[in-house]
Amino acid sequence: MRSPTIRDVAERAGVSKSLVSLVLRGSAQVRPEKRRAVLAAVEELGYRPNAAARSLSERRTRSVGVLLNDLRNPWFVELLDGLGSRLHDSGLHMLLADGRLNRRLGEDLTRTFTELRVDGLIAVGTLPATDELRAAATHIPTVVAGAREPVLPHVDVVAGDDSHGARLATEHLIDLGHRRIAHIAGQGVVGELRRTAFETVMHEHGLTDLTTVEQGDLTEEGGYRAMVRLLAAPHPPTAVFAFNDIACVGALSAAEESGLQVPRDLSLVGYDNTYLARLRHLWLTTVDNASHDIGRRAAQLLVDRMADPGRAGETVLSAPRLEVRGSTGPPSATVMS
Repeated sequence: MRSPTIRDVAERAGVSKSLVSLVLRGSAQVRPEKRRAVLAAVEELGYRPNAAARSLSERRTRSVGVLLNDLRNPWFVELLDGLGSRLHDSGLHMLLADGRLNRRLGEDLTRTFTELRVDGLIAVGTLPATDELRAAATHIPTVVAGAREPVLPHVDVVAGDDSHGARLATEHLIDLGHRRIAHIAGQGVVGELRRTAFETVMHEHGLTDLTTVEQGDLTEEGGYRAMVRLLAAPHPPTAVFAFNDIACVGALSAAEESGLQVPRDLSLVGYDNTYLARLRHLWLTTVDNASHDIGRRAAQLLVDRMADPGRAGETVLSAPRLEVRGSTGPPSATVMS
């Protein structure tokens, strides 16, 4: 049996094909009784619009290309949830691509999105401003989410307030009584913002000489290796603020392998409030970076930019908050000595 067509719907409802198209597009120019007749015919026949044909007629694909820095990062899960729910409300669908795969294969998947004629593009996480991405942003509405780069003309940026979040984490450790505090740093503009805020707060409290920064690479292994180096110092820190939850988990593993108990011997603070931080056997104190809110805001800005592509780009920051759990506490007299 053949699938029902728009002509079948029109005949069943006793209207023209053009009126059926208006109803399916949600047009307000259709009288209520005609709309009811068309929707009843659609239901009775089990009609499903041909997406490809509709794309050709409307010159729209109703799809949005989402290019993530690295699909392995759990922080993106809640961001994508917020992003997808808002796009769905606007009748748009997500197509996902992994930026890590881009780099490994030496190919730019932005070109694939362009060839698929997506209606919009969202770059999630820190991604390089490749020639393909720059070119796509000149003719496809584009938004950057969860990062501060790349900075491109007529491109909106939605991110967390990284400086404020890092300040919350550092002041929490100082308020607990810690003085020898280290930071496992990240990369890119976001990494620099968090590192600078950490160093600024330490300086404000007269703790510059007790400040240590160890470079990480945003991974669990990077956090582990950075923590090993910190613990090998003559006067290791009593507390560590890690760039993200993944690095914090690595730091926790290194501390436990060294015989330290968290938080009795060492306090740890992560960043992002991913599901990792909420696992009961980890229960990390962390900075909630409002990932779901960032996703929804990014989707809304993209919808707005699709309606007005020529407007100036804007930067929107979501306010972070500190989630205090079981990985931080006052320093013991032993570790302070």
